[in-house]
Amino acid sequence: MDSVYVIGHKNPDTDSVVSAIAYAALNNALGENHYVAARIGHLNNETAFLLERFGFKPPLYLRSVRTQVCDIDFDTPPTLGEGVPVSHAWNMLHTQDNRVSGLPITNEDGTILGMITMGKIAERDMESLSMPVVEQIPVYNLLSALEGLIINNDQDFFDTISGEVTIPLSESSPIGSGSIVLCGNQKEIADRAIESGAACLILCQTALSEQYRNVSSRTCIMTTPFEPYRAARMIFQAVPVGRIMKKDLVMFHLNDYLDDVRDTVVKSRYRSYPVLDEEEKVIGTLSRYHLISPRKKKIVLVDHNEIGQSVSGLEQAEIIGIIDHHRLADIQTGNPVFVRNEPIGSTTSIVASMYQERGLMPSPNLAGLMAAAIISDTVMFKSPTCTQRDRVLADRLARQAGVDPEELGKAMFSCGASPDKPAADLIKNDQKEFHLGSHSLAVSQITTVDSDRFMARRDEIIAELEKVRSEKKYDLAIVMITNVLKEGTELLFAGDPEVIHNAFGADSVHDHHVFLPHVLSRKKQIVPALSQLWG
Repeated sequence: MDSVYVIGHKNPDTDSVVSAIAYAALNNALGENHYVAARIGHLNNETAFLLERFGFKPPLYLRSVRTQVCDIDFDTPPTLGEGVPVSHAWNMLHTQDNRVSGLPITNEDGTILGMITMGKIAERDMESLSMPVVEQIPVYNLLSALEGLIINNDQDFFDTISGEVTIPLSESSPIGSGSIVLCGNQKEIADRAIESGAACLILCQTALSEQYRNVSSRTCIMTTPFEPYRAARMIFQAVPVGRIMKKDLVMFHLNDYLDDVRDTVVKSRYRSYPVLDEEEKVIGTLSRYHLISPRKKKIVLVDHNEIGQSVSGLEQAEIIGIIDHHRLADIQTGNPVFVRNEPIGSTTSIVASMYQERGLMPSPNLAGLMAAAIISDTVMFKSPTCTQRDRVLADRLARQAGVDPEELGKAMFSCGASPDKPAADLIKNDQKEFHLGSHSLAVSQITTVDSDRFMARRDEIIAELEKVRSEKKYDLAIVMITNVLKEGTELLFAGDPEVIHNAFGADSVHDHHVFLPHVLSRKKQIVPALSQLWG
């Protein structure tokens, strides 16, 4: 079953992470598909605290949704040991799907040794016409290929067979010492082969075998039901595949990206490539035709719908849904998708409504986590984005979890971003990138009950903002230090002070800082004000 990844935005906040967890749990409970909650950034202190409090593991960390080898239907042919005869490999290739052109040769632990292909077998067969010599073929391989039987007394002496393969046509034909001689009903040739010290005498479709049964000789004497020419060809098919396999391999892993695989395939020109898992064990093979129409990763976006805020490789994925409470932005889809976008304080509130509509109550732990996410995104219901429905849903979830919303809010805001972190890390805290007309900006938000400790590092944070603005070529880089108790935001920024003055009507902008009373929401107060100026 294909997974559907539910993914929040970069630098995820609590609402982004929890809405992904809750929406995945809802669909899995309804038996819709295999939904997996994912994230595309490290957890902040607040989110980590809440996940631990309510007993949840962090969602899967996805760096990209580019198509990978694990997303294609590669072949899964059997693997062979290096000691099996070529004849067995040939038969296995013919019993597989016609598209399979090679079989992996592996060690006993499943790691790769080489590949055996039809082309390699044919190449070896053609070489045997000009060089009809074999070296140290295991006697078991030879008996298997020839459906043969050793008939002389010294059969336990023979472990391997080597020599030039020859079919004497007359009594005068030369027979070299150490050769492999095949004959039919020709006793004179058989006797001369033994006398000449042949390594092996193969009696083909003849009753002479009874005359040589239990003969004591250093020559290995065996019988076969095949006629001499076919038996000679089968000798070369008895060679262990490890002797002729390809060893200079190009291999791929499950997590390799298909873009990179295509580039490698174009340069290498092989027909078949082993696929390895994370333990370097062979799990299949891929060929060029597998790269034509691979499956795309299916994803649902929550708490965002902007390319700049989303996961890398989005253009290679199939978006099947968007659940958000922000403005509609620039993400496009190739097919119609499920979209739910509401003017409400939290994406988790939308997901909670979907639970209610389907007659399903989340578990107490999940309900507590969802209540916390709503409280977080609405800044304890003080944000202008907060609606009455946010309050009602959060209260209902809190009752299901047996927690007090106010106490929960104070606890989680108290353990938010640490003022002792490096300035670069503080700037990345819940950072979002926006494009307003021809302008671009980044806005980070730190929600706290004690803004003084952050403001003590004001100059350091502003210097880091200027560095980020220069590197990313933003017109404006902002950090909102939102104080829940003061119900306002200390705004630190890098960029033109006139932009802040005009956007917010702030007369007290000084040294790239201004306090904005009653400003708590990035989505409804900061971005719209700048959008009116730049839009």
